[in-house]
Amino acid sequence: MKKIIFYFFVMMFISSCNSDDIDYGEPLINEDYTLLYPDYFPDIANSSTQNSLTKQGVELGRKLFYDGRLSRNNTISCGFCHIQENAFTHHGHNVSHGIDGRLGIRNTPPIQNLAFTKHFNWDGVLHDLSMQPLIPITTYEEMDSSMEDVVEKLKNDALYRKYFRVVFGDEEINGHRILLALDQFMGSVISANSKYDQYLQNKIALTAEEQKGLNLFQAKCSTCHSGALQTDQSFRNTGLYYDPQYQDAGRFRVTLDSADWMKFRVPSLRNIELTAPYMHDGRFYSLEAVLNHYSNGIRNTKNLDSVFLQGSRPGIPMTTEEKTAIIAFLKTLTDFDFINNPAYAEF
Repeated sequence: MKKIIFYFFVMMFISSCNSDDIDYGEPLINEDYTLLYPDYFPDIANSSTQNSLTKQGVELGRKLFYDGRLSRNNTISCGFCHIQENAFTHHGHNVSHGIDGRLGIRNTPPIQNLAFTKHFNWDGVLHDLSMQPLIPITTYEEMDSSMEDVVEKLKNDALYRKYFRVVFGDEEINGHRILLALDQFMGSVISANSKYDQYLQNKIALTAEEQKGLNLFQAKCSTCHSGALQTDQSFRNTGLYYDPQYQDAGRFRVTLDSADWMKFRVPSLRNIELTAPYMHDGRFYSLEAVLNHYSNGIRNTKNLDSVFLQGSRPGIPMTTEEKTAIIAFLKTLTDFDFINNPAYAEF
């Protein structure tokens, strides 16, 4: 296992019946905090995760992640759209549902292995995980708030002030520190114990159908969905039609380069069984529908990715039996320890 070692202060706790009376005391000694992941995972890509993860910082970030006060009317937390049992997605919703029932324009991506991710959002507009929460917090269709409003609410909470003193050295609550704490929690969320991981570690064997699916997946899908994260982290046009309801042209919204029209970030396939519906706008409700698109539904647009232009017509040839086997393999990417890990749950 690779290990990234972090240091945190062990704090003395003086308990009482009233949580507001908790006194964390002064730091005593430095103690190791170890983030474990398999040696076939890529290196950590986020310098903020690499340099600043601490035990108390992660716990503060988790508390903030599940706090509805980050939204304008105190009803929508990060965890509202990122549900742990569904690999931190908004399962069953084509696009995110935010404050006052407002609809966003994109399907909620999972929160997993973000420490290894180079770009965030479907269009890759951000490269720094600590800045990511700004988008949902301030977006009208999501949490419709501002960092100023969030700070105003939290600075009057005695328990938060004490959390911030433990993590940052004093009780000041500001937007920068809130984002850093959320970054620490999100960076700590690791999924690496699926059946496929156990197979890679020679602990178990796949069934004949799963092995067949793996072989087919490697032959037909791994150009884009490669490596331990099941993504090459590139942006590709996969032949989806432009939906005028959402007016989302993907990477083009960031670069304004026509070559990026309808290019979206290749998502990780880890826990894909749990994260329906699929694609940037949730247009497909099953894995069968996704594979049907790749075999028969691709639109031959002018900047369609070349990976879909290898045959006599656009797409990836797959029989029904091959699709069944590929789906059997994809289900080995489900990590049940991850979706039940109490360290990631609301507390």
